[in-house]
Amino acid sequence: MRSLDRLPKAHLHLHLEGAMRPATLAELAAERGEHPPDPSGFTSFEDFGALYGAAARVVREGPRGNLLRLVREVVEDAAADGAVWVEPHLNPLTYEADPDAALDLLDEVMDEGRRTGARLGVGFGILVFARRHADPSEAVKAARLAASRSGRGVVGFGLAGDEARHAPEPFAEAFAIARDAGLISVPHAGEFAGPAGVRAALDVLGARRIAHGVRAVEDPALLARLAEEGTVLDVCPTSNVALGVVASLSAHPLPLLLRAGVRCTLNADDPLLFGPGLLQEYETARTALALTDHQLAAVAHTSLEASGAPRTTVEDAVTRIDAWLDEPALVGRPFTQETAGQPVPK
Repeated sequence: MRSLDRLPKAHLHLHLEGAMRPATLAELAAERGEHPPDPSGFTSFEDFGALYGAAARVVREGPRGNLLRLVREVVEDAAADGAVWVEPHLNPLTYEADPDAALDLLDEVMDEGRRTGARLGVGFGILVFARRHADPSEAVKAARLAASRSGRGVVGFGLAGDEARHAPEPFAEAFAIARDAGLISVPHAGEFAGPAGVRAALDVLGARRIAHGVRAVEDPALLARLAEEGTVLDVCPTSNVALGVVASLSAHPLPLLLRAGVRCTLNADDPLLFGPGLLQEYETARTALALTDHQLAAVAHTSLEASGAPRTTVEDAVTRIDAWLDEPALVGRPFTQETAGQPVPK
């Protein structure tokens, strides 16, 4: 089998605080004289949200250096997983309520991400997101912040939270601001609200990518629409199983989505709480979902084409994906550091 860490890929569905290393969470909590929350201690989406908030507060209520450390580590982990582009989700208004201060924070995050990425060969962009449970006026503020940095580090605008309780219509104004600024529309949908949530993301928010979207598989007409329009689903298999969206990894609909012609990417969502990182999700897609190397290469290709990465980054990575496919498959040889270190043919 070809080594998946050498397959160039982009990481598009990754929440910044949810990508914190467990050791970092423990260290930062100890500095505050606290015990870290148990990242695995959830049995529902509500529990998950509470745990995420507890972990995020360790960063949000500490010095700015903690956030910048998190950015560095997220880029380092992306590089180790073979990513050439990482696009973490961040809402700067959860750190600074004043828009000017939030914009300064956003600039610091982008500078740190680009600086670390330049050292490791990983491109870095930010997807600013709004919160469904907050007043829609906050979403408008977040969209204006994102729009002010379109083309200068911010590449997309998203919407996260419980879609079953909060419809997308109140957020239409914020997404219109973001789209008018040239940002990619990337709301969460199709996780807990089913196919109707995916349709609303398309029709109300003008989604070009959808975070999750996997329950579109329940509606053949919607699947056909996604395939025809080229809408991308940023899929996170382990997250879907952990939160009960699908019953098991073997039952995950990713293979069905791909067979229907829907463009999909693979992502980790929140490695702190769900466990696997990006590379492990690719390994899982190979082992549990039986995706072939050509399918995995196509997923990686989609992740780059659908990202906010510069064209030069995309074109170079696509060339390297083709080279990866040209390598002989290492049939019968397990993944090891030795096989991962083999040179890519020129």
